[in-house]
Amino acid sequence: MNSIRKLLSWITTIPFLIGFALVLLVFHVFQVISIRIGYHAHNRVISSMIWWLNNVLLLSGNYIKFTNHAGKLPTDRPMIVISNHQSMYDIPAIGWALKPYHPKFIAKKSLAKGLPSVSFNIRNGGSIAIDRKDQLAASKAIINLCKYLKKHNRAGVIFAEGRREKDGNVLPFKKLGLGVMLEKMPNAIVIPVVLENFWYLEQFKLFPVPLGYQYRCTVLSPLDREKFNNEAIIHEAERVIRVAMKQEKEVTS
Repeated sequence: MNSIRKLLSWITTIPFLIGFALVLLVFHVFQVISIRIGYHAHNRVISSMIWWLNNVLLLSGNYIKFTNHAGKLPTDRPMIVISNHQSMYDIPAIGWALKPYHPKFIAKKSLAKGLPSVSFNIRNGGSIAIDRKDQLAASKAIINLCKYLKKHNRAGVIFAEGRREKDGNVLPFKKLGLGVMLEKMPNAIVIPVVLENFWYLEQFKLFPVPLGYQYRCTVLSPLDREKFNNEAIIHEAERVIRVAMKQEKEVTS
């Protein structure tokens, strides 16, 4: 990044970080109130918070382009959303793109404490936080999430790489958590989601946030579960995401 662009990035980063922090603080209060009313009140607050988070990104000189190749999907079945992972903004982007399906996320354990709005929603909004090092506990938590998703016909989002990409290149998909979801929800619709350019957001760990990028969140068509077994569908999800990002390569087990 050249010196002029970096200077301009610092100028736009400051209002973005202030706006981002204010959204989290204000909506934390709204969440605490709404959760006492009930799920639907809390969900409306979350939807509003996601809208604000996505739009406050404009203050950094960046914006998100949403594309939906899946069309309108049924709401009488649970959903497994498989996505690559690039930044902290992956969650609000997918949250907005799949808003009608009430997406719930599998997050890392550290996000469950200490972050206004984010931690509260993970603990109270249906998402889960797991310790990747404790595979047994993580599997049990994912199984419980699957029961919740099946009961309410909601979408479970898993970042199949297990960690964030640092340069925008898709990492090999891990099978454990995703394999559990596919096994426990055999009738779930499987939707791949492609995230592009979001990695620029944290390229310098937010100091600054590089300006002038179009972040892209693309919902791909559902994968045919009758055509693929559970292991093959993981490979196919990785393949179609790579193809969509023009990072084609052979996916092996």
